[in-house]
Amino acid sequence: MAKKRKSTLKSGRTKKKARRANTDSTGSERLGKTIIGLVFAGLLLAGIAFVGLGAYRSAVNSSFFDLKAVKVVGVERSSEEDIRKIVLANSEKSGVWESDIAAIRQKIETLPFVKTASVSLDLPSGIRVEVLERVPVAIVRLDEGDRLVDETGMILAPVTKAEPDLPFAMRGWDRSKSANALDDNLARIKLYRKMIEDWRSFGLAKRVKEVNLSSLREPNAVIEDSGRPINVFLAKDDLAKSLKSALEAVAGKGEKVQAVNAAGVSPVLEYLNN
Repeated sequence: MAKKRKSTLKSGRTKKKARRANTDSTGSERLGKTIIGLVFAGLLLAGIAFVGLGAYRSAVNSSFFDLKAVKVVGVERSSEEDIRKIVLANSEKSGVWESDIAAIRQKIETLPFVKTASVSLDLPSGIRVEVLERVPVAIVRLDEGDRLVDETGMILAPVTKAEPDLPFAMRGWDRSKSANALDDNLARIKLYRKMIEDWRSFGLAKRVKEVNLSSLREPNAVIEDSGRPINVFLAKDDLAKSLKSALEAVAGKGEKVQAVNAAGVSPVLEYLNN
């Protein structure tokens, strides 16, 4: 009985070893198949990516994406032709799809009247540019001529035509790099705009040839009577009344009057002979 039991135990151990061997062999085969499958899948994906990249490059470089149209909106004072040239110079060779729209936007925003620009692709063959322009709010009279400026004090461009909303120019612009120059110029713009507003409401703006705002406390204007320019010192707190009183006081006397001080209660004339 003991021999039979030992034999049975030995047989059982042998079978377990065989099963383990079979299991290890099966596991190795499965692992091998998995690795082969992963390698094959990787190669397949790499092949698909390579083919896809080739197809992408072929499509991008095809005439399908050649630049054929540039649409520019929001332009009144800016040069639409200059904007088109910038777009063409940066997209004609690369095609629409690979255009560097950030670089195009930055270059467009260097143009005089362009405040901001938005550039977008209009696929397959177009680029759209939307422009927000700077608005001139004053004309400054400089040594090199009259210039348009915006509300931030930026000098935009020479005055090349009549500006109905800006009936006269301003002298006294501070072009220095001092700490107060910008603040003073912004104050000049504010006073200039108030002059236009006040004088227009009384129909006086058209009588003014220019204003001098070198001194913000003592503004003055140049009017004309009898074909002669006459300097008028104004009351800062009552621009309309002081200009009106000066015009009335000098009416018909322009040949004799050099200046008018209208900053006080009543205008005081300064004659040429004095």
